[in-house]
Amino acid sequence: MFDKYVNLAIKVCLAASLGLLGLSFALNGNAKGMDVLLGFYHIDSIANSATLGLLIGVVMVFAAILVFANKPQLKYLGVGALLAIAVVFLLTLLSPSRYLQDLGGFPVLGSGQGIIKYVALLPLLLSVYFSSRFSLKQQAWLNYAPVAMVLLWIGGLKFFEFEAKGIVSLVSTSPFMSWLYEVFSVQQASNIIGIFDLVFAALLGLGLWFKHRNVMLLAILGCGSVFVMTQTFLFSAEGAFSSQTLLAGLGQFVIKDLWFIANLLVVAKYAQQLKSE
Repeated sequence: MFDKYVNLAIKVCLAASLGLLGLSFALNGNAKGMDVLLGFYHIDSIANSATLGLLIGVVMVFAAILVFANKPQLKYLGVGALLAIAVVFLLTLLSPSRYLQDLGGFPVLGSGQGIIKYVALLPLLLSVYFSSRFSLKQQAWLNYAPVAMVLLWIGGLKFFEFEAKGIVSLVSTSPFMSWLYEVFSVQQASNIIGIFDLVFAALLGLGLWFKHRNVMLLAILGCGSVFVMTQTFLFSAEGAFSSQTLLAGLGQFVIKDLWFIANLLVVAKYAQQLKSE
């Protein structure tokens, strides 16, 4: 029964995020991002941002619908759609434009902060469509990887001044986090957030390695709180929604964290399995 509800929650997170992103992209809600894709793939001579946004948006909505498809013949269409979405965006991490060159370039992310999140789709693809081919332990490690990647990478950026200042608009408007600025400076608050990300990402890895269920559960809650908290920014921070494109830039950035919640739910399934061993 536990696995049944967790599997449903995973699919809901995946479908809801893809559906909202797809509708937003289709309404040309990411023109700047589409321009980067056009330039990277050198297709700006045959398409424009509106056309590409519509195409990607339709594929995303299609993928969202197929998450709940039961017919075996539709499975591979869902796999292809998800894989295409992830790969098309992730490959642009090879572009120097994704990094802040004035701060040394790689690994200091600029627009790449939103792009690395697409890595979460790859293990989810396996867990949703090919779970019978992988043990739950293998799925847990595969789904831990993107969680660790984003928490260690983006969490590490919190120690940089540009990132500390960049999150002020989010933290200061949050009813759950604004108190940090009453106690700490902008940089100190960012450092604390970064330490939190790094500690729980590492703790989850240790829990998996030593198969310690209680440590895993604690780490899942810690990591999960990061991604749940970002979802509250949809309602507390300005610039999350757009009347024209459903999601604005901030909303598109934040909604992707539903994928990491889904990743953690897969790990939680493994933790539950350990209880019975």
